[in-house]
Parts: sequence; structure tokens; C-alpha cells
Amino acid sequence: MSTNQHARDLDREFVFHSWLAQANLELPVVAGGSGATVWDHDGNRMLDFSSQLVNVNIGHQHPAVVAAIQEQAGTLATIGPATASLVRGEAAQRIVDKAPDGFAKVFFTNGGADANENAMRMARLHTGRDTVLSTYRSYHGNTGGAIVATGDWRRMPNQYARGHAHFFGPFLYRSEFWAATPEEESARALHHLERVIQSEGPDTIAAILLETIPGTAGVLIPPPGYLAGVRALCDRYGIILILDEVMAGFGRTGRWFAFEDHDVVPDLITFAKGVNSGYVPVGGVIISEEISATFDDRVFPGGLTYSGHPLAAASIVASIDAMTSEGIVEHARRIGDEAIAPGLAALAEKHPLIGEVRGTGVFWALDLVTDRATREPVSAALIGQLRKELSARGLVPFSADNRIHVVPPCVVTDDEVAQAMVIYDEALTAVEA
Repeated sequence: MSTNQHARDLDREFVFHSWLAQANLELPVVAGGSGATVWDHDGNRMLDFSSQLVNVNIGHQHPAVVAAIQEQAGTLATIGPATASLVRGEAAQRIVDKAPDGFAKVFFTNGGADANENAMRMARLHTGRDTVLSTYRSYHGNTGGAIVATGDWRRMPNQYARGHAHFFGPFLYRSEFWAATPEEESARALHHLERVIQSEGPDTIAAILLETIPGTAGVLIPPPGYLAGVRALCDRYGIILILDEVMAGFGRTGRWFAFEDHDVVPDLITFAKGVNSGYVPVGGVIISEEISATFDDRVFPGGLTYSGHPLAAASIVASIDAMTSEGIVEHARRIGDEAIAPGLAALAEKHPLIGEVRGTGVFWALDLVTDRATREPVSAALIGQLRKELSARGLVPFSADNRIHVVPPCVVTDDEVAQAMVIYDEALTAVEA
């Protein structure tokens, strides 16, 4: 029996997978990786244009990050959160240094979902209010409150948390507001949000929770003025603005934080994924000075056994240092502008399946349609076929609903992008035939 087959057999017998029906799974085997490439036990190599779950920003097996984890494991493998730890303090300092002025501290969590949980908790305690508003096109995690803050179908079997309401954010290609321009979409979406605030009762609303750029929902770049307008509404009604940068942050958009392109500063920033590329599970909340001060003489009723775990902290320090010294964030912006954007535009010219191309940095989506005039989404069956064609040609795809997301690591090279464009072209041609 091959090692690949043994891995599949063990997986099928003993592992319970998320977001999948468990019978008849045939999952790809990954044995190793480097940069934007992964391989199985037989040495079959694939370009990872999923970054796994859009989190391996620094690429697979970056030597500085691996070495930092190994060194920390040999020094102190674990310690409780109610201690002062040098490496934890250094990780928090690195993160705050990348945040805008006015941010004070970092609360560490185990991932993005519990980062959003704790940000909502902080906002509720700070304001004394209960309701959290979030958009229908969103994903904030799969813990109790985060999944109910999520707007898509995944919240519906999980509606156990109280105090949540939803609204429509801007999405010009599939506008809910009969808009014809980005300016109309922004203005009408902001009017809609203000009416929701007024209808829910401004004095009941603790926070507006937004993905700066909704990721799994389709890489929805906010139109000009939208996020600044949300900030103004929050200021007008005394509402905390939480920007979820779990997927968009730490290089994904070619910026340390996606909101840097949108003339807005939130009150709380949640992060995970790209802060250390998932080498060790970690997330957190970057807290403004004002909200941090709320808990100077008041106990914050939240915590996790592994908050600020030393292995995770060491991986954060090494990741941020490497991304800074190697210009990885700037590289992501350049390769998005100079390689990915023109490559996807050329594909859209050739393939009528592509209704719209959206993105920035290494954060892109192809919105696939049966007809460009009606913009009717393609079927799940076609997406499944396209995934098979991409995989067969040596590319790890990321798909959601009727979309293929083009989300390689920030370190992807021009040659790898060119190779991927050939694969996307061939796979689209195959399914169109």
C-alpha cells in the first residue's frame, strides 16, 4: 500500500471533517510544502492557489518561522496566560506596531472565530448595549456568536446566540440597491444601514462587525466612501466598529491591514490566519486605547487556556519580522497589480463563464455565470467539475458558491502566477466544452 493510500485510509476511518458529509470523501493528500507549492508522499507537486484556507500568507515552511517555533519549543513549550512571557509581549508589540495610532493592547485567542467572539464581548461590555449588526454576505467563524454574526447559510443550523441582526453590504455586481455606479452603491448601502440602525434602535446596538473585504463571500472590495461612511454612522450613534481582518489582514491585500486602503480606523481589529500563516493556531483582538481602559479596573470576563501560547507567539514574531525584512507585503501588492490582475483580465476576455473579476494583492475572485447579461450564477456541479480540472492539472483550488478564488501565498512568484494562469485557462476551456 502506498503512503498516500494509507493516509487516505486513516483519514477516512478516524477523522471527522468540517463542512463535509463524511461518507465517500476523497481528499487530496499533502505531505510537504515550500512557498506556494505542496506535494504528496509520491512527490506529485501542486501549486497552492488556495493558501489552504486563505491563511498561508508567508508560504509553506518559511525557514525563519519554522526555526523560531523549534527554538521556542526547546526553551519553553507552553505556559499559562496568567504569566508575563517575553515572547508573548514581543508578539503583541509587533502587532500593535503595525496597527494605526491609538491602539494599545492585544488579546490573544486560538483563532479568528474566538477573536470575533471576544471583540463582540468587549464591545458589549464597553457600551452596555447588546445587539451586533453584521452583513448577510459574511463569514466570521464557527463558534456560538461568530456563526450567528455570519450572514451566509452556515448560521441557519446554528442560531443559538442572541443579540444579532443583519443588513446588506455593498456589492455592485449583484446590487441589492438598483445601483449603476460604485458611488450609488455606496450611498444607497449606507442609507440602508442607517435605516437598519434606526429600526433596531441605536441605543441597543453595541457594534457593527464587518469583514473589511468579505472573503469567503466573494472578495467584495468596498466601493469608495463606504467604510468611511460606516465609521461616521458608528460615531453618530455611539456604536463600536469592529473590522474583521482575519482573512484580509497581514499581507493578503498587499497591505498590513486591508482597511489602510479605505480611509477608516476601527475601534477593534480582529486577526488570525496571516499573522503567522497558521503555522500554530492563533488569533486575537487589537484593542483601542479607549476600550482597553474600560478594563483597567474591571475584570474582562473572557479567557482561553492557550491565549498567547509561546509557540504561537514565537511564530508571530518571526512571521512579522520576515514579512517586514523581505518586503513580502509589498511583493503581494506588486504581484497583484502586475501579474494576477492582468492575467485574470485576459482570462475574462477569453472565457464567457467569467462574469466579473474582483480583487487586490493576492486576494481575487472569479464570479462565474451562465450568461453575462443576466449574471445567473453557474451551478455547484460546474464548480465541482472545474475544481477537478484544476486539480488534475496541478493546482490546489479554492471555491465558494459560484466562484473560484485566486488566493496564492503572498510569496508567489511571477513564474508561478503565469503557470497558474495557463492552468485556469485550460480548465475553463475544458468545462466550457
